[in-house]
Amino acid sequence: MVKKKQSQKTEAAIVVDEDEIAGTPEEDQTFKDLSDKLAKLRKDKDVIGYIIRNKTSATIDLEKPEKLAEYAIFSSQVLESSQEISDQFELGDVENVLIEGKESKTLCMNIEGNKITVFMEKNADHTDILKEFSP
Repeated sequence: MVKKKQSQKTEAAIVVDEDEIAGTPEEDQTFKDLSDKLAKLRKDKDVIGYIIRNKTSATIDLEKPEKLAEYAIFSSQVLESSQEISDQFELGDVENVLIEGKESKTLCMNIEGNKITVFMEKNADHTDILKEFSP
């Protein structure tokens, strides 16, 4: 005799503390300042696009918006993986990561809790971008 499996339904409640995710005026201003710098940088012909995000906001400007999901996943994975590696080897916080491919390269930065990814052509000078965003 075959027993029927009974499906168990569970409900999960998500509790969000609005005060915990709300940005301070200083954090909001930093995000705006960085976004303005990125918008100017985007005018460079060698910059394909960028993503900037923090815990409350995100701005994306890409040459190919139809590839938004791919770029966002790639950006997130690079930042998370680099921090995991850094934690494993006790290297401290990751400030920036450069990924170079055959035709393009990507610069990921973490600036005051703002995660920035700049996508550029292979011949673009990433050191100029780092200088622009360094304190």
